[in-house]
Amino acid sequence: MKVQFYGHVRQYHKIQNEIDQNIKTVLESGQYVMGPMLKRFEGEFAAYHGMRHVVGVGNGTDAIWLTLMALGIGPGDEVITHPNTFFATAEAIWIAGATAVFVDCDPRTKCIDPAKIEAAITPKTKAIIPVHLYGQCADMKAIRQIADKHHLKLIEDNAQGIGAHGPDFKIGHLSDAATTSFIIQKNFGTFGDGGAVVTNNPDIDARVRKLRNHGSDKRNVHSYGFNSRLDDLHAGILSAKLRHIDAWNDLRRKWAARYTAGLQGCSSISLPVALPGYRHVFHLFVIETKRPEWREALLDHLVKNDIDAKTHYSIAIHQQAGYPWGKSARLAGVLANAERSAATCISLPMYPELTEAEVDYVVSSVKAWDKEHASQSPAGAGVAAAAA
Repeated sequence: MKVQFYGHVRQYHKIQNEIDQNIKTVLESGQYVMGPMLKRFEGEFAAYHGMRHVVGVGNGTDAIWLTLMALGIGPGDEVITHPNTFFATAEAIWIAGATAVFVDCDPRTKCIDPAKIEAAITPKTKAIIPVHLYGQCADMKAIRQIADKHHLKLIEDNAQGIGAHGPDFKIGHLSDAATTSFIIQKNFGTFGDGGAVVTNNPDIDARVRKLRNHGSDKRNVHSYGFNSRLDDLHAGILSAKLRHIDAWNDLRRKWAARYTAGLQGCSSISLPVALPGYRHVFHLFVIETKRPEWREALLDHLVKNDIDAKTHYSIAIHQQAGYPWGKSARLAGVLANAERSAATCISLPMYPELTEAEVDYVVSSVKAWDKEHASQSPAGAGVAAAAA
C-alpha cells in the first residue's frame, strides 16, 4: 500500500462541482482582482469566525507583517513568539523591521509557553504572536492576561488551526487580530497561496485594506502600501471549501484518534496531546521519537514502506541559516523544549480523505519499527524497560 502525505486531489474530486462553479462564476464576471467573489468570501469567513472584518491578502506571511504595520510596530520594537514553527512567523516580524524575541514552547502542546513570556518582556516589547501549532490552540486566556498587564498587542498566527478553539474562547476573540495562510498544505487551503487578517478592530481592517492595495482605498489615490491581494479565483475556491471545513476537521480528529489508539504502547515515540476542552483540528499529526538519532531511522523505514511521512519545522528558527536578519533577534532563556521537538518530530499522513486501511497501515508500520528497534537497540531496550 502507498500512503500519500497530502489528499488535495481527492478533496477536489469530492467537491469538484462546487469549486468549478465558483471558478466559472469568477471567470464570467470579468472581475478577477478585488472583485465581488473576494468581497463575498471575506464576509463568509468573518461570519465563520464570529468576527466583524476579514481582509484577504497575498499569503500568510503578508497577513502577519501587514498587521504589524497596521499596529505601528516596526524598527526599535520587540515582538515575542516561539521558534518551533514555520520560519515565516519570525520572517514577518523582520520584514516589519522589528526584533523577534523567542521563548520556549510548552512541552505538551508545543505551543508558546505562557509561563516563559513575562520574563522576556522589556520596555521595547510591543506585541506577542502565539502560533496555534499543528492545529492546537495556544493558551489564549493566559496570554491575553499577560498582554493586558503589560499593554501589549496580541496577534494570533492561525495558519494551522482554522476551525480550532479553546474550552471557552474562539480564535480571534481574545486578540487584536488573527492571521491565517491559505496555502494548499494547510487544513483550509486554496490551489496556490493566499492569506487573511481577521479582526474586530475597524482601524486594523482599514489600514490593512490600504496597505494590501498600494496604499489606496480610492481609485488613483495612493499613500503608502504594497501589492498583496487575495485574488477572486482563490476566494471562490475557498468559498466553496468553507462550508465543508468543520466536517473535514471532524475527519482529521477521527484519524488522529485512530492513530493515537493504534500507537499506544510504542516505547520509542511520543504522541501529540489534545488538551481537554480544546478542539484540536490536526493540521498535522506529529509524533516525536524519544531520541533525536532515531528520527531519521524511523523516517527511512516509513518511506521504504511507501508511507510519505515528512518533518515539519525540524530546524528551530533560531538554528536556521537565515537567523537572524540584521541581528534583529533575541533568545529569552533556554529553548530546550523547542530544540528537542525540532530534532525529533515526524509528521504522519493526515488529511480528511484518508481511509481506515491507510491509517491502519501507517500504524502497523510504525509499530513494526518500534518493536524491532526496541528489541535490537540497547538504548531502545532501556527506554522500553523504563516505560514498562
